[in-house]
Amino acid sequence: MPAAESNLFTCRRKVLYKYIVDALTRWQAKAAVTFVIALIVMVVGAGLLYLVFVINPVHRDPEKVPSTVSVAETGPHTASVERTRRLARQLLVKENIPGLSMAVAIDGKVVWAEGFGYANVERREALTPNSRFHLGSVSKTLTAAGVALLHDRGQLDLDAPVQKYVPSYPQKTWTVTPRQLLGDIAGVHKIRGDNNDQPPFGRCQNLDEALELFANEPLLFKPGTAYRFASNGWVLLSAVIEGAAREPFSAFMSREVFGPLGMTRTMLDGAAPNSDLVSVFDPGTVMLHNLGIESDPPPPAEYSCFAGAGAFLSTPSDLVRLGSAMLNPGLLKAETLEVFQTPQQLESGASTGFALGWAVNSIPFGGVKVRVLRHRATPFGGGVSLTIFPEGKMVIAAAANGAELETVDALVLEAAEAFAAIH
Repeated sequence: MPAAESNLFTCRRKVLYKYIVDALTRWQAKAAVTFVIALIVMVVGAGLLYLVFVINPVHRDPEKVPSTVSVAETGPHTASVERTRRLARQLLVKENIPGLSMAVAIDGKVVWAEGFGYANVERREALTPNSRFHLGSVSKTLTAAGVALLHDRGQLDLDAPVQKYVPSYPQKTWTVTPRQLLGDIAGVHKIRGDNNDQPPFGRCQNLDEALELFANEPLLFKPGTAYRFASNGWVLLSAVIEGAAREPFSAFMSREVFGPLGMTRTMLDGAAPNSDLVSVFDPGTVMLHNLGIESDPPPPAEYSCFAGAGAFLSTPSDLVRLGSAMLNPGLLKAETLEVFQTPQQLESGASTGFALGWAVNSIPFGGVKVRVLRHRATPFGGGVSLTIFPEGKMVIAAAANGAELETVDALVLEAAEAFAAIH
């Protein structure tokens, strides 16, 4: 190679080398800056969590957790009430839960109902047994009771095409029936990015608007061939009730289900002002409040498009009244109770483990397996659990603001053991 070309090649190689070194240096500098920023964010975040959950817990001493009692029978239930009350207070402190409400009914009678902590932490508003919670999917048990009542009266055929009651719902590849909707085996879904058919939060003025959100979607599968937790199917069931009853869904449920059962604290979200609605627990807002900095709380979630799938507001006391009505004939006939509490079978013959509005489980209890009917939910900012123990004629419900569902569920089972010990 001539000397001139060799020198040129060497020069270009040096320039390229310098360019690569400079690029790597710049990349390393950016990476270092990114790492430092991420580290600062982590440290600040950890500090904020420390302030919220360690320096400023909602409750510090179980004995000082405020509570309001509406029912607490003495006599044989005294020890059970005291034991469960102690467990609830300890749980609020341990898990930094702002508020919790519980109720227990035995043989159709509410024997204990108490609210612990705060319905609104910032304002230190007491949570009472009358404080309303969003029920989330536990709303479906209420809707199922409405369907059962209409079926009882011969006004609703569980195996008729839904178009008999909701003509506006388009025909699909396969027939869809109320029974399939109740058992979550109808395939009525609207799949979004998270692969969940949950209706969107937003304002729906009526059921027609809620139905429009998914009515034109194809069925996810042939009804009866698969089980899949559904929400939109229960919105459709709300419209089925409206069509069969020939009156608005809310009006029918209030007069024919809630009224006879004494569920005076239960209604659809948005049906009336909710000054007693438990607020969403936002640790960031609470931390700022504790530091003397006022900020706007997160806006409440709007559930109206959920209708009978998740838009009901209620209390544990009302929920155990509903659960008690599922134990003995009264609101419903004995044969209807049996139909609605029997798990569905798929075309393959496999059991779904889910009846018409109720999960049917066998759980360890007192050293043996017992059958329970239950429904649980995680509405925005909390957990709700409703469990029926048919053999013990006992119903327990709990709702908490800012607690994991598993935590609420565990307390329900501990309460069941406490009350079953003397029942």
